[in-house]
Amino acid sequence: MRTRPLKVALLGCGVVGSEVARIMTTHADDLAARIGAPVELAGVAVRRPSKVRAGIDPDLVTTDATALVKRGDIDVVVEVIGGIEPARSLITTAFEHGASVVSANKALLAQDGAALHALAEEHKRDLYYEAAVAGAIPLIRPLRESLAGDKVNRVLGIVNGTTNFILDKMDSTGAGYQEALDEATALGYAEADPTADVEGFDAAAKAAILAGIAFHTRVRLDDVYREGMTEVTAADFASAKNMGCTIKLLAICERAADGESVTARVHPAMIPLSHPLASVRGAYNAVFVESDAAGQLMFYGPGAGGAPTASAVLGDLVAVCRNKIGGATGPGDSAYTQLPVSPMGEVVTRYHISLDVADKPGVLAQVATVFAEHGVSIDTVRQQGKDGEASLVVVTHRASDASLGGTVEALRSLDTVRGVASIMRVEGE
Repeated sequence: MRTRPLKVALLGCGVVGSEVARIMTTHADDLAARIGAPVELAGVAVRRPSKVRAGIDPDLVTTDATALVKRGDIDVVVEVIGGIEPARSLITTAFEHGASVVSANKALLAQDGAALHALAEEHKRDLYYEAAVAGAIPLIRPLRESLAGDKVNRVLGIVNGTTNFILDKMDSTGAGYQEALDEATALGYAEADPTADVEGFDAAAKAAILAGIAFHTRVRLDDVYREGMTEVTAADFASAKNMGCTIKLLAICERAADGESVTARVHPAMIPLSHPLASVRGAYNAVFVESDAAGQLMFYGPGAGGAPTASAVLGDLVAVCRNKIGGATGPGDSAYTQLPVSPMGEVVTRYHISLDVADKPGVLAQVATVFAEHGVSIDTVRQQGKDGEASLVVVTHRASDASLGGTVEALRSLDTVRGVASIMRVEGE
């Protein structure tokens, strides 16, 4: 075993960073045996140096993150501060001064992953980020390495624990959205400002990363269609149950049938109870991968939290340190296909549309005619009426988002249609 330790700089010492430091200390002997050399925590960059951090030598704590990554003797920089800046500048500086990087920063990688990979390659350094997508769940490495000889066609997943907890609570108890969100906040699953989670921003960043790796192409955050879940109601869950479905906020990355383009999107969707993702409860995450040779694979586990995320960070740290000792680098960016990302209007799926209509003869015929005129085939129709008003639920066969949009606009122009109560996609067939 090499006796000179590999030096690690830790940027950020919050929930995840403190767990990384703890595991590095308590599992030091095991890590050294697995890597082939000791690993030494050489510095910890924080914003509030006066805060007591159990198990961390106060002499290692600094507020000057830039000086830490510029030291020249740092082998690996672990970045768990999040956000775009100063994380991007610090990672850039780390590469320029000879360090490889392990990051959990989904927002930065979704926005600037290509540029960071190019910089890592230029300086012959590693950039690993397993923890950026699904916490402790091994997902990036299987896509990037285990399935490197296969062709991935679809990645469908629950990648945000907060939203899954809220929707699961609405499904299992009949609670409304706000009631379920309040419980998630009280239990610590939701932030004081839950916007990034419930509006789909967090999941969209993860979808961009997953699509880029799965399809070997460039997918940025701006390429991902995003729709939040704040408008999902108890009535939507009732409709889903009538169809033998539940509702999940899904990240969906697909290769087109002709193989010439890809799509990436995040939105609520009904999913059959028979699908493996339907049984994912609470704050757990799960990702379903479909490929030519391997078929269908599902990865499941805790998608957030200090210890689970730190587990993924430490897994990357071991891999990067092994590469360092061997004088090599691991898999980098793979974007050889350069496939275009199709707009949401071209996405084809099934739809569940709930309409408020007048309860009188001929309404169903009018509605069916509108669907036919826009080339949208109807699978099932359910109508209930009382006191001159009725609800009409239409489930379509597969149709494009653009054709469905035109259909809905035409429906709104009918005198017999009082309003469109809800529209939801149906996935996971």
